[in-house]
Amino acid sequence: MNAQFPAGTTTRSVAASAPDRPIGLGIVIPTLNAAASLRATLRALAVPTPGLSVDIVVVDGGSGDETLDIAQRFGARIAVAEGGRGPQLAEGARVALGDWLFFLHADTVPPGEWPALIRDFTTAPGARGRAGYFRFTLDDERNPAARRLERFVAWRSRFLGLPYGDQGLLVARMAYEEAGGFPPVPLMEDVALVRRIGRRRLVALDGAAMTSAARYRREGYLRRGTRNLLCLGLHFCGVPAWLIHRIYG
Repeated sequence: MNAQFPAGTTTRSVAASAPDRPIGLGIVIPTLNAAASLRATLRALAVPTPGLSVDIVVVDGGSGDETLDIAQRFGARIAVAEGGRGPQLAEGARVALGDWLFFLHADTVPPGEWPALIRDFTTAPGARGRAGYFRFTLDDERNPAARRLERFVAWRSRFLGLPYGDQGLLVARMAYEEAGGFPPVPLMEDVALVRRIGRRRLVALDGAAMTSAARYRREGYLRRGTRNLLCLGLHFCGVPAWLIHRIYG
């Protein structure tokens, strides 16, 4: 299959071989000047999706680069929201089609088998009361610091119940709405939502999402990682999200 969707079409796909009604899946991607990474993410999504009816929505926060052109070339629907990732994700959830929602960062590439993993999760007994996320990996294969960070994220996700948005979040629309959706904040919106969902309802999917390590390479793993932990601690202490966003950089 060609990596790009046909021009002028949406990203809805229904597998002719699926015997039952396909599962409606809305994929929401928040963007802001994401041209450098968005193409790879959308290309990974442009694969056959048997058993799924997929609607991809790119929610832009005011990009000045080629982000929207790339989204249009891949046939994604475009929405606009200001105020950071929280409002963007909330708007995407509002307009996306499907009983299931998959939130994915623009610099995160899901595993190649993502359609099967998502289909298996959504059809499992009790799935509508749970939320799934992928294992975190970085595209920095030879850096030991990247491996240490990946191990820490695995621990944080499993024992603290705090997967971040760069791991993807799969949740039934009903469960998303019952949890109150994403708050209108520019940062820590993912932490706020998964805390309301609850650690016992979070499930690690059997696949790895790969996130760009560009920021870690640019700022240094120790400095960037320390700042991330500081922001998380400030969030737990009740510091306003707008102030945490300024510290995050």
